[in-house]
Amino acid sequence: MITSKTISNGILRALATIVLIGIVLYFLYEIQTVIVYLCISLLLCLIANPMVLFLKNKLKFSNSLAATTTIIFFIFLIVGFILLFVPLIISQANNLALLDTAHLQTKFMETETHLEEYFNIQHIDLNKIIKDSKLTSFLDFSYFTGFINSIINFMADMGMGLVSVFFITFFFIKDQEIFKDQARRILPDSNEDKILNSITKINHLLTRYFIGLLLQLIVVFILYLVVLLIFGNKNAFVIAFLCAILNIIPYLGPIIGTTLAAILTMISMIGQDFQSEILPTTIYVVIGFLLVQAIDNNISQPIISSKSVNSHPLEIFLVILISGITFGIVGMIIAIPAFTMIKVILKEFFPDNKVVSVLTEKI
Repeated sequence: MITSKTISNGILRALATIVLIGIVLYFLYEIQTVIVYLCISLLLCLIANPMVLFLKNKLKFSNSLAATTTIIFFIFLIVGFILLFVPLIISQANNLALLDTAHLQTKFMETETHLEEYFNIQHIDLNKIIKDSKLTSFLDFSYFTGFINSIINFMADMGMGLVSVFFITFFFIKDQEIFKDQARRILPDSNEDKILNSITKINHLLTRYFIGLLLQLIVVFILYLVVLLIFGNKNAFVIAFLCAILNIIPYLGPIIGTTLAAILTMISMIGQDFQSEILPTTIYVVIGFLLVQAIDNNISQPIISSKSVNSHPLEIFLVILISGITFGIVGMIIAIPAFTMIKVILKEFFPDNKVVSVLTEKI
């Protein structure tokens, strides 16, 4: 028989559960930066696994030395990435300096004069409107200093983030076996084997996926580079590298890369005749990039992605599409790794389910 005491106890338990969930969610929200650092570190650890295994098995490095060497390698990659784009920035700045600023200034002054004449005809005092709108207050020096402070804070946060990620990654790489042993101790005995098998399979499949992704980016980079060199682009290497990196974003990344390549190609040719030189070359570059994307989308991407995570190309396309609609660009990037993890976990815990057995047949 249900009594008032039973009902009140149930209500109290429900309220306590809701409060507890709220506290946990609030706590997770407050430490979201740390969670991001941990996720990035885990990702780097997966990417670094082949290198770490090579250093430990082939070169007989200790755990500490292998982890240190890997972290130094990542640091050199980041420094090299930054230095790679300095020449591009300088080059594009020099190209922009070739603009006929005197002509642009003349056009601007003519436009300003026409506006003043129009407002005078309409009996509108433009100067009074600007003064009353307090538009000039936004040009106060305090806004400039605030902008500078924002940049400084961003750089400081970025530096702190990099240090934190590399510090965490170092110990993830160095103490992998220790973490596995500790996980065995805290996991429930009934599901210990299933969880450990899931972790091992996920680690294996995602390592293959990231190696496949790296191979795909290398192929795309080489093809982009060939296209840009054919049409004499001065910054072919850097532009090809940047556009290849954008290919990490499925389907949308190549579009952004092609647009960026077209813009940078036009900027690099400033000073030449637009109709006979700049426009035709830009069109040829865009056509070349579209051909590269056709090769990538129809040959390299489906083969590499499907083989690395043992999934059908159509399956991968649908997962990326749904993730993109639901979570945007970030969802598109993490779609395949997340889907792979879900499939492995489902197969370990629900192997007898017919739907799961069909989806995970090749894993």
